[in-house]
Amino acid sequence: MRVVAIAGAKGGVGKTAAAVNLSIVAAMAGYRTLLWDLDPQGAATHCYRAKAKVKGGATRLLGGKRDLQSFTRRSEYPNLDLLPADASFRVVDTVLSTRRWPERVIRKLLRPLDRSYDVVVLDCAPGLGVVTESIVAASDLVLAPIVPAPLAVRSLDQLADFVSDHRAGLQLLAFLSMLDERKVLHRQMQELVRTDRRFALSAIPVSSAVERMGLEQVPAVLASPRNLAASAYRGLWAEVDERLELGGAVPLDPSEFGLGDATEDVATGAVADAADGADGADGADGAVVETATEVVTVDSGVAPVEPPTVTTVAETVSVATAADAAVPDDAVSAVIAGLLASGAQPPEA
Repeated sequence: MRVVAIAGAKGGVGKTAAAVNLSIVAAMAGYRTLLWDLDPQGAATHCYRAKAKVKGGATRLLGGKRDLQSFTRRSEYPNLDLLPADASFRVVDTVLSTRRWPERVIRKLLRPLDRSYDVVVLDCAPGLGVVTESIVAASDLVLAPIVPAPLAVRSLDQLADFVSDHRAGLQLLAFLSMLDERKVLHRQMQELVRTDRRFALSAIPVSSAVERMGLEQVPAVLASPRNLAASAYRGLWAEVDERLELGGAVPLDPSEFGLGDATEDVATGAVADAADGADGADGADGAVVETATEVVTVDSGVAPVEPPTVTTVAETVSVATAADAAVPDDAVSAVIAGLLASGAQPPEA
């Protein structure tokens, strides 16, 4: 069993999004996976449509008198179990501080699960306290999402020092999160970290598919599998898999996760993905492309250009979606062509 902790000193940087998506990618890859939501906000728990409640709260969970397995729940997906959050987790530091060896608590709790799971993903609350110390002691790899900004990158040094002080030699892998290549600063930071060996090759772009997870309660890699962010999460998991030397597993059939051969809805797929990945100048006026479900603003960096074909195809998509019909391939091509005319880049296949 390998333990992956997604941690950091700062909040709002994409830790939960990474935990939710990486855990489902691991499950799809054939690994028996447990996602433990240690954040009292319970966002990861919510994304998997579970109630953020643990019987007995943090005191009973961390007391060690009951097997951790008794607190886990089955998710809606094969190979994936969930250990939900609880509001009492906000006092976890206090609970752990009363223990004789607080840094050993989580490692001791996880040890009996070795035969039940191949991968355990820990979604950690922001901060570098006693609970993070215990998590570091139990982990095989610490993943750190970093927003492309100088102060955020500086916080990585603080996390690296913390990990080194409490467990020298533990692997630490950072990755850029919420990357928006339309912004000059983000492109500059991307170049800056390219030669930093602490960073993964994969970077997670800002994406409407990720933002919708809290509403849809479905991981982005399942809701929009062709999304640029979904592709980036799969690439990040491949790097994690390699570092952990898991040895490979037999991938499950995508249909078990609700994925089929049907073409992804253009309104929430191709158009939104291209808008998410559009490359333009900061502060430029954007061209607005209306889809069947939302309005996407594309920073084009040039004067807005909206070819008639985009409007025509959007109407076609709306009619086809309402009739639950397949959207023709030439319609998708026309949408992408319209976005290119406005300065956007199409999503990678």
